[in-house]
Amino acid sequence: MSFFRVLLSILFPPFAVIDQGCGSVLIVFILTICGWVPGVIAALVILNNPGQFVLKHNLNAKKK
Repeated sequence: MSFFRVLLSILFPPFAVIDQGCGSVLIVFILTICGWVPGVIAALVILNNPGQFVLKHNLNAKKK
């Protein structure tokens, strides 16, 4: 997590997680509308754990 991302998550949290997926941006945006602090906290948590909030699936995998 770079200094720029931390600064961006403090100033406008949805822009900080824009590359993490639509769901993360939507969650952070809604929390930012509800209050600035919850949006910042959510953005920092998502930036600290990037792989944990990504939906992992393979639609082409065949079941055996």
